[in-house]
Amino acid sequence: MTYCVGLLLNEGMVLLSDTRTNAGLDNIATYRKMFVFEEPGERIVTILTAGSLSITQTTMARLAEAIEDPEATAETSILLAPTMLRVAEMIGDTLSAVRQTVDDKLAAMRQGASASLIVAGQRKGGTMRMFLVYPEGNFIEATEDTPFLQIGEHKYGKPILDRIVRPETSLEDGQKAVLLSMDSTLRSNLSVGMPLDLAVIRADECRMGATRRIEPGDADFLAMSQAWSQALRDSFTTIEI
Repeated sequence: MTYCVGLLLNEGMVLLSDTRTNAGLDNIATYRKMFVFEEPGERIVTILTAGSLSITQTTMARLAEAIEDPEATAETSILLAPTMLRVAEMIGDTLSAVRQTVDDKLAAMRQGASASLIVAGQRKGGTMRMFLVYPEGNFIEATEDTPFLQIGEHKYGKPILDRIVRPETSLEDGQKAVLLSMDSTLRSNLSVGMPLDLAVIRADECRMGATRRIEPGDADFLAMSQAWSQALRDSFTTIEI
């Protein structure tokens, strides 16, 4: 399994993913779950993936192939689509088609597979938008009321996002929020694991901003985790019932 989270803030977008993939208790591997397609200054599309690796890898490969096609058009390439809404529709259609193909092959064994995606980006002259794309290809969009989206093992890291994240949250605090959300998930679920990929996209820049790969044993991440644990313990002892 995995955990990915994206924030849609007034200042920009913050994205974080783990890299663990499980195929049984004794088959644990590391695969990147964050993919970036961009024409710096013109358009950026970032995709986070969770679910069946065969589905997500095939989906990403088809999207990349369509971009690289010399005869690509606005109907085939997410880097030529007129709006981010159309980008989400194209990605949803691709994901749905791949999932259906895999399901057909697994049907004889009475098995199935699925995947979900977070799609975040902006085109020059447009607004930042973020979508959660379901296995069937349909999607929902982040809003001012709920300015974050999660996929994978999301339940452990959701409480802090509910309490902290607002559209006016700064990018710095947004990074802190997603990292603490991930820290809670790492502590509670063995199917989520490091390294982590963190990315920040500033509003209207239409290019990837700060990026960071957080490896196991990262001193800054460990210090933040320990400080958060201590803060929770200290607050717990001061609450009266």
